[in-house]
Amino acid sequence: MLRVALSIKAGRLMPSTILRKLGTASRKNKLYFAFRELGRVIRTGFLLQYLSDADLRSLIQGATNKSEAFNNFIKWVTFGGAGIIAENDRDAQRKIIKYSHVVANCLIFHHVQAQTRILQQLLAERLHFSDATIARLSPYPTEHVNRFGAYALNLRRDVPLPQYEFRNTPPRKRNR
Repeated sequence: MLRVALSIKAGRLMPSTILRKLGTASRKNKLYFAFRELGRVIRTGFLLQYLSDADLRSLIQGATNKSEAFNNFIKWVTFGGAGIIAENDRDAQRKIIKYSHVVANCLIFHHVQAQTRILQQLLAERLHFSDATIARLSPYPTEHVNRFGAYALNLRRDVPLPQYEFRNTPPRKRNR
């Protein structure tokens, strides 16, 4: 295995050749079995580390929860079919996924802007909240969104500019 890695690094062996060779699981292919066993050792090492390290488990659980929350939001946002893509054409599938992500990202942006505006108003009213409270806010609320209703667009209304910064401190009054 070390010779294979060095040969690839030196440019004497193409990675595609090795991938082709590893793609066959014949009993004679010793390289395949060697890399398979190496993969099993790496996976076992990771599992042992995962079991013994509570911080790693917590980190992975948190990342998984965020990913699942986003996936559930995308599924909810997707119009019709409950998030199931019935198309058999790869380009059509990609379009459906991208369009769903565009709609979801627009809703997420709207939610974060609304939450930031409300938090700024609370700070201006001298109401304080902890950083833990802010950390528990989610950009994926669905209760207030009427996704199948009638929508009226008012293109002449004044839209406030987005606020991209948030500080968890009340604004100071200026002395004049």
